[in-house]
Amino acid sequence: MLSICLFEPEIPQNTGNIARTCAVTGARLHLVKPLGFDISEKAVRHAGLDYWQDVDITVHESVEEFLSEYQEKAMYFFSTKGRKVYSDVTFPSDEEVFFIFGKESRGIDEEILIKHPDTTLRIPMRNDMRSLNLSNSAAIAAYEYYRQQGFPDMGRTGELHRMKWESL
Repeated sequence: MLSICLFEPEIPQNTGNIARTCAVTGARLHLVKPLGFDISEKAVRHAGLDYWQDVDITVHESVEEFLSEYQEKAMYFFSTKGRKVYSDVTFPSDEEVFFIFGKESRGIDEEILIKHPDTTLRIPMRNDMRSLNLSNSAAIAAYEYYRQQGFPDMGRTGELHRMKWESL
């Protein structure tokens, strides 16, 4: 089982996109306060997030609380500071795996990354660019995890439907 965790997300659109990725893949979503936006039922409905109810969401009060609660779990921290490339890692298939992403403006605090050098992962990109968009990064990582697991419980084939056009 994959869980995607966002430390102190700031931009609601990114979190909404990541929630949609979680909904379509079956991943769990963990949000760690403070949040830069409102996730009340009214705010979510107003934002048109019609899939929000299809996401298993847990909200945590702080980064410290989250790390303490899940310290025994397989945690991977995504950062431009990672020394390992995400696609070079084989993720466990027999336990819950957490992919952790930092806030849009600063990423994950270096004090945390220093404690987890072997599980801090990087998504390759040009060296002269700051970073990928958070929701794109989460989607890239999630689909690598599910690719390695063989896309369980996901449709692997599509079907074309031919439309017949009448002459005008």
